[in-house]
Amino acid sequence: MNSIYDLQAPVARAQDSPVKFPVAPYPSAASYLDAYAEEIARACKTIDPEAFDRAAAILIEAYDRDARMFSCGNGGSASIANHMQCDHVKGVRTATDLTPRVLSLSANVELITAIANDLGYENVFVYQLQSQSRRGDVLIAVSSSGRSPNIVRALTWARDNGLRTIAITGFDGGAARTATEVSVHVECTNYGIIEDLHQAVMHALAQYIRQSRMTADSISANVFLTITVQPNLGTKRKQLLGCPRNKIGRHECALRLTCCQKTPGTPRALTGSGPG
Repeated sequence: MNSIYDLQAPVARAQDSPVKFPVAPYPSAASYLDAYAEEIARACKTIDPEAFDRAAAILIEAYDRDARMFSCGNGGSASIANHMQCDHVKGVRTATDLTPRVLSLSANVELITAIANDLGYENVFVYQLQSQSRRGDVLIAVSSSGRSPNIVRALTWARDNGLRTIAITGFDGGAARTATEVSVHVECTNYGIIEDLHQAVMHALAQYIRQSRMTADSISANVFLTITVQPNLGTKRKQLLGCPRNKIGRHECALRLTCCQKTPGTPRALTGSGPG
């Protein structure tokens, strides 16, 4: 699902000759899936690795100095922005020394609708940034077209007010691609594939940052993005996450860790469910 601004297809520059998918009917769902997977693989290769490295470096540096990261997006991109908050708070923190502070500007429907109703939908993200952000914080804006006015306005204000900015875009990138400090761009003209790869970028950033703060043994012993604990061997891991008791047993844990709520037995994840 995308905004009305995204639904107005960007005009392709003739010299770019963008790959269009699909261009003809497919005889079966299975053949379409095969072609879809091939297009995902092709489009993934268009992401600039240097831009991805720069985005990861910005986030690591921000988390190290306890700066806040904000995310935003419309429609399907809003779900990626919300998921980013989940995976960068819960996922990145697990088994690392980082405690990221992340807020999705797309998550609070009451605030979004109040701003949109009184001040216009183009202000739903920038208005929140003006109240919540400080110089040195980070904004990640997710937009398939890169042309949604609320995305461009948020990136422009953030850039002009001392925030680091990352735009995750598709199609030709629109104004967001040039308004941002770092552009993680997917060269593709299919909304579904762009959003699939934007989700992959979000996951890859979170997992890369997490593993960068883990030992090789810890990486091999854990499942991304959850952590598994043997009930009789989980003391150190539980202490790392703030579990107030060292031994397994049923008790009130501030983090609601599953290992603390169940009796010993088989290995189990620390949380009842993963990030999603």
